[in-house]
Amino acid sequence: MQTMSSNVSPGAADSGQAIVPIDQSRDSTSLPGFKPGTLIELRSATRLYGTVIGVNDLTVTLPCGAYGLVGPNGAGKSTLINLLIGALRPTLGSVRVFGQDPWRRRNVLADIGLCPSSDLLLPSTTAREWLEEMLAMSGWQRQAAKFRVREVLELVGLSADDRRPVGNYSLGMRQRTKLAQALLHDPQFLILDEPFNGLDPIGRHEMVELLKRWAASGRSLLLASHVLHEVEAVTDAFLLIYGGRLLATGTAGELRRLLASLPQELVIEGPDVRPIAGRLAGESWVSMLRLNDEEQRLELAVSEPEKVFTHLAGWIAQDGLRIRGLSGAEGDLASLFRLLVSRHLGQSDG
Repeated sequence: MQTMSSNVSPGAADSGQAIVPIDQSRDSTSLPGFKPGTLIELRSATRLYGTVIGVNDLTVTLPCGAYGLVGPNGAGKSTLINLLIGALRPTLGSVRVFGQDPWRRRNVLADIGLCPSSDLLLPSTTAREWLEEMLAMSGWQRQAAKFRVREVLELVGLSADDRRPVGNYSLGMRQRTKLAQALLHDPQFLILDEPFNGLDPIGRHEMVELLKRWAASGRSLLLASHVLHEVEAVTDAFLLIYGGRLLATGTAGELRRLLASLPQELVIEGPDVRPIAGRLAGESWVSMLRLNDEEQRLELAVSEPEKVFTHLAGWIAQDGLRIRGLSGAEGDLASLFRLLVSRHLGQSDG
């Protein structure tokens, strides 16, 4: 688990398969030290908008695989994506995708599919017309383009509505159209910026399943979202970003282990919460206790949560104290993100 620069291993939630590195038979302009199977390489990458920092000193190497890019709105996710697709040039440092600079070597874009957060679709055009035009501009023959468009529209669940003007689509249907556009040229690396916006529960489930299949197929994926559980449904490899900086990188399991070492609030539930509260009351690393006998619930703030886990295990095994559950006050990765943001801002923890 890393909280600064790192090499991160990919993962696909519940895929049952390891991510297989894709073919890296690219030209000799690769970055010195580039290894086959490397997806993204950032070295002190910084992007400034005048005096405003978009991303700040990002250094990370990612092998091919599936990743979640998680952070609140304004955290720097879209700026990072624009650097990866060559729409922006880093003010300082370097950005490489498949070993190439996307700003200078535009051919790498043939391997990247982007589903943007913004809606750039023409309202009077049908989804089928839009996608066929995209392929025509890429040099595809008419019949081959028609076949590919039918294939992709079926994949994203728009076959029945492909001749309706996009302007008559719901927000969720427009999201599917943007996804179809991203998949159209059969890329090796799919980047999605807030793809779940506007989708109903069924649409979200279908999107998750599609992205899980994509990740399990051996291709690469970067899923940007401000909602942790949406990303965790697709992949267990995360990059947490805030204020243009990487707060932490790693798998969901590594992030939870980091959570266990950070000051936080915990909730203990069970019939023996009162004697547990009595035993914890004198500990220097416990800053707050709140007992609710009626609900059999104990809330506490601790600076060293791993000591709580150790003591509870001993009390349960040796003294037979009974508890029903132990959880973070805000739950797993959400708590971790809040704590890392507090640390980044220089606020007191716990």
